[in-house]
Amino acid sequence: SGTDEHGLKIQQAAAAAGTTPPELCERVSGLFRQALAQAGVAFTDFTRTSQPRHQRAVRHFWGALSDGGALYKGSYEGWYCTPEECFLPEGQLAERKDAQGRPYKVSLETGHEVHWTKEENYMFRLSAFRDPLQDWLRDNPRAISPDPFYQRVLRWLDEDLPDLSVSRERSRLQWGIPVPGDPTQTIYVWVDALVNYLSVVGYPESHGAWWPAVQHVVGKDILKFHALYWPALLLAAGLAPPERILVHSHWTVRGQKMSKSLGNVVDPATCVGQYGVDGFRYFLLRQGVPERDCDYYDEKVVKLLNSELADALGGLLNRSTAASINPSNTYPCFSEPCFPKVLDSREAKGMGRVSAEDYELVAAVASLPVQVTGYFESFQIYKALECIAQCVRQTNGFFQRHKPWKLDRRDTGEQLWLDTILHVTLECLRIYGTLLQPVVPHMADQLLSRLAVGPGERDLSSLTFLARYNGKPCPFEGRQLGPDTGVLFQRLEKSENIKNRKQ
Repeated sequence: SGTDEHGLKIQQAAAAAGTTPPELCERVSGLFRQALAQAGVAFTDFTRTSQPRHQRAVRHFWGALSDGGALYKGSYEGWYCTPEECFLPEGQLAERKDAQGRPYKVSLETGHEVHWTKEENYMFRLSAFRDPLQDWLRDNPRAISPDPFYQRVLRWLDEDLPDLSVSRERSRLQWGIPVPGDPTQTIYVWVDALVNYLSVVGYPESHGAWWPAVQHVVGKDILKFHALYWPALLLAAGLAPPERILVHSHWTVRGQKMSKSLGNVVDPATCVGQYGVDGFRYFLLRQGVPERDCDYYDEKVVKLLNSELADALGGLLNRSTAASINPSNTYPCFSEPCFPKVLDSREAKGMGRVSAEDYELVAAVASLPVQVTGYFESFQIYKALECIAQCVRQTNGFFQRHKPWKLDRRDTGEQLWLDTILHVTLECLRIYGTLLQPVVPHMADQLLSRLAVGPGERDLSSLTFLARYNGKPCPFEGRQLGPDTGVLFQRLEKSENIKNRKQ
């Protein structure tokens, strides 16, 4: 992760704030680092485009483009959008009027004002890369996902593909990397920013250990830069495009785009304070569908987190580990005669206390790790969480159906059946806790610690479910449970109650 720090909009923002660009970037990149730490997001490297290692990589990359004949000097004019740092064609503009009725042009997508700009600068021969880009995408249908974005890039490649302006006059833009050998020009901020992906893995010397087996995660608004310009620049510099570009959509608020002018921008720090790190992460990953914009409002967050984390998952852990139902505080033993194995859940009729739904639960949870891994790999995290939530509901149904609190512990047969119910429930919870670790790390740790699952037993690769059902030994059986870790997720009040209390 990291921050792109060069460009005209940063130069202008620093001037407006009465500070220098380096001072502004130091402060803002600090805020991003703080936000990631608050959200429990770990990174191996926090890269900044103002770092010397990055500037050296950019100069080398520019040299590779130049040596390959991909650059030429030419005159360029068009509508330039400073906030987006790009030229926009007429088809992507709309006309507006200011308070005095004077017309001005804005970006159709973002509403930012554009200005007519004419410059002499370096051009990149983008038009020469139409065929190589089409070949790359046709040979790699998973290169850009989800599919609607892949299709959009293919359509762009069928349209006009003008050469790209890749530098700015130094007199207008000082906050950036000078073009090697031409101090009158500054390297275009997007070329500079995209090379970040290379500089962080050791370009130009040691990037081969990683490149091109990399995956970029980008917002849909910067798709063209990542899926057209960047692969073309890489090919021109003698490098392969990245393995995959994963694209996500945006969050709206009650159906409206977030904007400062509307005053509906959601502050992630406030949300972490209201819902906790795990609660906020769970909501975003559970409700965020990459291929389309998703809507955010507080009542929706409260309803989802209360239902799935506080009641379904937290309630299940509390009920199945309560002292009244498990006074020995151990991971109970599984009785194979109580829960005999069947090859098909339809065979389960007439098998005593075990119902067809119980066998369906066991089959669903047994297949869950592979299913969840597949969805995680394909960037469909919301589908993985839907599968887990569905299994949690089924487990609650299993627990409720057999009412273990009504069984008589003095009867040997009843005790075996009670232990088996608890064993199956705890095994289900152990699977959920393990699979949820990337999404809700603190809560997953709390759950697994309560079940006495050690740090070395939380790996996905060695995850086995209900070993005794399959005739194998279970390492958890008979183990003392961990100490009571308290409420897994505190139920949230409705937002109206919170507002009233604040008032």
